Amino acid sequence: MTTAQLFINVGSASFLATKESKEFVKENTEIKVDREDRRTVGEQFVTDPRMTCRDVNVYYGDNHAIKNVSIDINRNEVLAMIGPSGCGKSTFVRCLNRMNDTVDMCRVTGRILLDDQDIYDKNIDVVPLRAQVGMVFQKPNPFPKSIYDNIAYGPRIHGLVNNLAETEEIVETSLRKAGLWDEVKDRLDEPGTGMSGGQQQRLCIARAMAVKPEVILMDEPCSALDPIATATVENLIHELKEQFTIVIVTHNMQQAARVSQRTAYFHLGDLIEVGATEKIFTNPLHRLTEDYITGRFG
Repeated sequence: MTTAQLFINVGSASFLATKESKEFVKENTEIKVDREDRRTVGEQFVTDPRMTCRDVNVYYGDNHAIKNVSIDINRNEVLAMIGPSGCGKSTFVRCLNRMNDTVDMCRVTGRILLDDQDIYDKNIDVVPLRAQVGMVFQKPNPFPKSIYDNIAYGPRIHGLVNNLAETEEIVETSLRKAGLWDEVKDRLDEPGTGMSGGQQQRLCIARAMAVKPEVILMDEPCSALDPIATATVENLIHELKEQFTIVIVTHNMQQAARVSQRTAYFHLGDLIEVGATEKIFTNPLHRLTEDYITGRFG
């Protein structure tokens, strides 16, 4: 290769850049959107989105938690949502399958479409919606049932299986996708709560996949895991994006850099910047994004 190269590091994640791109970054470091300008910059929209969000606002009583957020969520990609604690990223991701409906005093306005269907339409049944847009929470929460029944429960109640053979097939397939089958195939009747933390989280991911979702939401899925279990879940996320759209909320910028293709930065309820993950971490357009990435606050 004739062009000199270098690595721009974000923690343990590295982005490859040419000498020319380094010069471009250098030339443009002073061209930043001012901190007081809270309009979203970057690449909010895509040509063929799985989900479309327009002018989304969330209120908890009088508290305006999410402010006029508009963003597209692309098909078969991992979108990372980052920002300091209390910035609204978890609140926003809970809008995507109407989990905020369960919160007293919460009101959501704007439009959120899943494949052109408004998920806040009064005729939408949230039970099948939450199967289409599954969620994996910060702390693993397996059902107090066997490993087998943790996976089989969803397909049964949603009418996705008609007999034992179909149930066994979906249990095995889901556990294989989650990288768990070889670890648990001989103890499927044991309680899911008896597994290690990392295994429990992969069980919850398998449980979400068993009902054949289009989108999987992950709210800080590795925050309670050790580094080895975290690496296993991150490798799983890489594999799953070939079949699913994934939105991951994370405080860990290194994790966002490792697993995502696009990143959205939130600040005090505002969506500040959206773009390709490499660009967000190496040459952000907004000074608030730069401040967060470089550790000036957070």
